[in-house]
Amino acid sequence: MALAQPEPGGVLAGRIDPRTDPRSGPLRGTLATTACMETLQVGYLHAVVAAAGCSLSQPFPDNGIDWHVSHGAPEHVVDDEVTIKVQLKATYQIPAGPAGPTFGFTLDNEHLVKLARTPVAVHKILVVMLVPRERDQWLSAGHDGLDLRHCCYWTNLAGHPVTGRRRTTVRIPTTRIFDDRALCEIMTRVGSGGTP
Repeated sequence: MALAQPEPGGVLAGRIDPRTDPRSGPLRGTLATTACMETLQVGYLHAVVAAAGCSLSQPFPDNGIDWHVSHGAPEHVVDDEVTIKVQLKATYQIPAGPAGPTFGFTLDNEHLVKLARTPVAVHKILVVMLVPRERDQWLSAGHDGLDLRHCCYWTNLAGHPVTGRRRTTVRIPTTRIFDDRALCEIMTRVGSGGTP
């Protein structure tokens, strides 16, 4: 059985002349940018969860929380498996590597109330992904890896007050990069009876 080799430059190479075609780069689909941002952040979450050795489930129907992440370890005191709820958000309005200890992110008050509720049986975190405005800058692939741009940050909003009439700006710490190590640390704290 012969396997086809990829065409140099992609399958459209030679069909569109980049010198005369107004589009630059590959022909991308017409799906709304916000919908594509949601898909990108889900891919980021899946990668982090896999590297942390966690399991992932999506509530159906969604009641305002995107994902449940579970972490099993015999060292947990509360239970052998603990779970947190994760709400994903993404924006291209904040540049990569925000300066200062925090950056502002605005939530609808109704959503903030859900994330800020306390006490809770299952803790919740907000994960905010900063992405480039242009989709062709979201990722790059090579023989040694796939890089997603730019970064996700997390925070626990338990007890956060509503301050705006319809929307409230919350502060996201730039030190809380959401990666596999951060997720394992969050689960270790929750597994010992603490908060994320």
